[in-house]
Amino acid sequence: MAAMTDTPKLADLIEEYEFLDADDRYRLLIDLGRALEPMPDALKTDATLVRGCSAAVWVYPTALDDGRLHFLADSNAAITKGIIALVLLTVQDQAPAVIGATDIEAALAPFDLRNQLSSNRTQGIPNMIALIRQTAARYS
Repeated sequence: MAAMTDTPKLADLIEEYEFLDADDRYRLLIDLGRALEPMPDALKTDATLVRGCSAAVWVYPTALDDGRLHFLADSNAAITKGIIALVLLTVQDQAPAVIGATDIEAALAPFDLRNQLSSNRTQGIPNMIALIRQTAARYS
């Protein structure tokens, strides 16, 4: 399965993000969201819907042949979709145990999303992260 096209490394994104003004940071998030692997509409169900997000967010995990987890995700809001892309950069195609041990919040901290974006754009982030962790725990 292919991940995001030309998947950037989180460290490179952090470096780029630090030099951008607020408008360009929004554009970067929107571009990240656009680069997400498409999620088929058939997978956008109540079962894959992330609760507690102001926008609709869907996350669908699949186990790869070697046991690593690959996530498909989508949102009906461009910036939220970019936030999902950032979250996935920290865990995509990792083993469940690695995902469980990953401090996703710390990995995202340099982006300072809570101060860069409105609270209704960021309120669902903990729920996205919790869903990913719960998924990893189920597959462990």
